[in-house]
Amino acid sequence: MRIYSTLTRQKEEFIPVHEGEVRIYACGPTVYNYFHIGNARPFVVFDTLRRYLESRGYRVIYVQNFTDVDDKMIKRAREEGISVPRLAERFIAEYFKDADGLGIRRATVHPRATEHIGDIIRLIETLIEKSHAYVSESDVYFDTQSFPAYGKLSGQDLAELEAGARVEPGEKKRHPMDFVLWKAQKQQDEIAWDSPWGKGRPGWHIECSAMSMKYLGDTIDIHTGGQDLIFPHHENEIAQSESATGKQFVKYWMHNGFLNVESKKMSKSEGNFFTVREVAEEFDLEAVRLFLLSAHYRSPINFSHKLMEQSESALQRIKNSLENLSYIAREGKTGAITDEETALSAMMETQKKAFFEAMDDDLNTADALGAMFEAVREANTVLSGGGTRTAAAKALEILDAMLAVLGLLQGAREEGFPAEVAGLVEKRQQARKEKDFAEADRIREELKTMGIILEDTPQGVKIKKM
Repeated sequence: MRIYSTLTRQKEEFIPVHEGEVRIYACGPTVYNYFHIGNARPFVVFDTLRRYLESRGYRVIYVQNFTDVDDKMIKRAREEGISVPRLAERFIAEYFKDADGLGIRRATVHPRATEHIGDIIRLIETLIEKSHAYVSESDVYFDTQSFPAYGKLSGQDLAELEAGARVEPGEKKRHPMDFVLWKAQKQQDEIAWDSPWGKGRPGWHIECSAMSMKYLGDTIDIHTGGQDLIFPHHENEIAQSESATGKQFVKYWMHNGFLNVESKKMSKSEGNFFTVREVAEEFDLEAVRLFLLSAHYRSPINFSHKLMEQSESALQRIKNSLENLSYIAREGKTGAITDEETALSAMMETQKKAFFEAMDDDLNTADALGAMFEAVREANTVLSGGGTRTAAAKALEILDAMLAVLGLLQGAREEGFPAEVAGLVEKRQQARKEKDFAEADRIREELKTMGIILEDTPQGVKIKKM
């Protein structure tokens, strides 16, 4: 597998630090609100990376943190009249609801900043001892002048950065680019912990270094996040981590491109800011996952109603194919497969090979999806009118291998419904979109006469036998 590393700005052959094992740190959410559709992209993309590496036989240790204390959390907790920990608990639970809907698996570890204050303090003490950090009136800052390689990830020159930097009111830095490691408590009611420098709380950047080192060691294989985190967050992580250990912090840096909404940058002022919870009111979250994987992760992607409708239709085509193939594999002809079915198996194997070659090429999910849809088309062409159980089972095996990597439609064909049922479900969904609720209810009743019940959930329609 080859991975494009932001640090070297080129694709590199992936060679893990520990043979047979991959250690990944993924920057998680700050839990003061529901996460938005832009946040969903890295969560989905790098969940897919994890799935793919596991499909190649690696043992993956996947760490995704929760930032559960910062200025935004303190502000919102005050507004609601609740504690910061209570706010964090609420939105961590809400994160998992939306993540489950998107098919995002639980990380190996989900560490929280507030549970690692001791680790953070010890790391800061190490940086002070090594003259990479200094105390300034109970705040602690990292001295960027002490790390000559500062700027190597973002490709920015420290002198140029300092020229454009500003010192915020109340900050007492030696240099404009120095960043805070420990913030002194400002108000008596502000959440804080005891430290050698007085009561306070950690800065944002230091928590990720401390938790990464605790669970993954001094040097990790892959660190992920959105492009917006390259500077200053990930740049600062490198500086403080490598200053503390004297070792390379990360071998491969992977950053996803931005998500726009209706061809505009997503922002509340533009009125185009959507949380995943809001999107789920209108679209199947599995279709959202499919959409987020439809472009190469490093490219920008444009979220729109039209494109989401196309993703829902594409997802339904896959569902229909799986349900038809599953039905044939259970109820189809027995005996030897035909020459046409033999050719189908060979064509689908070719598409499977193309799928995995695309994923090997810097996680190219766009091309991988193209190969998968070609496999679906070929299976539908040959087996739409029926076929042998053996041919259908082989086609299912190939599609399952691809869908498992993409995290799509896992368990979608457990009941083995015939294609007729899938077609009626699709018609009902279209009727609901067009607000023809009478027709939608009629189809539901028709399905009931066939022994099929439908359950509408935030993750889409679940089909069950009565």
